[in-house]
Amino acid sequence: MVTGLVLVRLMSGKEKDALSKIKKTRGVSHVSAVFGRWDLVLDMETEDLPSLSNTVVEDIRSIPGVLSTETLVTTAI
Repeated sequence: MVTGLVLVRLMSGKEKDALSKIKKTRGVSHVSAVFGRWDLVLDMETEDLPSLSNTVVEDIRSIPGVLSTETLVTTAI
């Protein structure tokens, strides 16, 4: 299993619709709203790194209202 954090910047006025779709995305285990340069932090869990990458690139980035993402792959300490 691969876990990661995905930072998401949303388009003004499209937040509610985008958030609703993001929450339904396979692999998204938790969503936090944050203040600052990013609007959301997504906790992700997928089978492997290609699945994480595909979910972000093909599913999350294609949601109307998502302006940009940054993915941080996490590891146990």
